[in-house]
Amino acid sequence: MIIVTTDYIAGKKVKETLGVVKGSIIRARWFGRDIAASLKTIIGGEIKSYTDLLVKAREEAINRMVAEAKKLKADAVINVRFATSDVMQGSAEILAYGTAVRLK
Repeated sequence: MIIVTTDYIAGKKVKETLGVVKGSIIRARWFGRDIAASLKTIIGGEIKSYTDLLVKAREEAINRMVAEAKKLKADAVINVRFATSDVMQGSAEILAYGTAVRLK
């Protein structure tokens, strides 16, 4: 499965547009992480545990988007985008979406 953020794939032509596919996940923070994060806000620096949390959430959102594209028998997902939104205090949704296509 080819996944790109562009609306084309170099050297390939779109034969058929199958529609929008998406994958989302809602992740909540963990209290133990919050304590370490609070210390980081005082001294500065990357909050590695939150970075890791969001990296894993993005990967899962992509995997879910790809699974939806495979159900449509897509060869690729073009124009992939990400969105994030707060669902409630301490949790956020990560959404990956794009256009599933079949290639020539």
